[in-house]
Amino acid sequence: MKLEEKTLSSKTIYDGKIVTLLLDEVELPNGRKTKREVVNHPGGVTVAALTDDNELLFVRQYRYPFKEVVLELPAGKLEKGTTPLENGKRELLEETGAIGYNYISLGSQMVSPGFCNEVVHMYMCRVERFEEQQLDEGEFLNFEKIPIDKAVEMVLNNQIFDGKTQTAVLKAAMLLKSGKI
Repeated sequence: MKLEEKTLSSKTIYDGKIVTLLLDEVELPNGRKTKREVVNHPGGVTVAALTDDNELLFVRQYRYPFKEVVLELPAGKLEKGTTPLENGKRELLEETGAIGYNYISLGSQMVSPGFCNEVVHMYMCRVERFEEQQLDEGEFLNFEKIPIDKAVEMVLNNQIFDGKTQTAVLKAAMLLKSGKI
């Protein structure tokens, strides 16, 4: 069975600073027509940075859509003209003051493919040294270190709710256990 849908028309409903909302009309594989709401997002990056003591660097940040403080790995939106890895290094420095080395890709993941095209690129690294945080204007967060074994336990107990962080923590723990980093 053919699964692809054909775009018949596309209308921009909202064009914001971070996202664009489209309303598309599509033809389904059976020939029927329907509408699709699509959020275009530039994508993101997150970094699982490990200290010499195998602690991961985390940030606690208020996330307005959920109206709560969320525990996450350092992360951010992709900036035009730079690679995901360059963005990851920048975000790690900005949010934690850490300079990393021995970066390894942990792959990428679709955030919510039913309506949004955001892809998050994940990396792992070792922490070489710390400098001063370089938070963006209007960015408020607390930085902390959590042993990787404790972080895995927190993921499994749903104490870490953020999807990109869950994925990166578990992948990083598996690589560490296998001796690949």
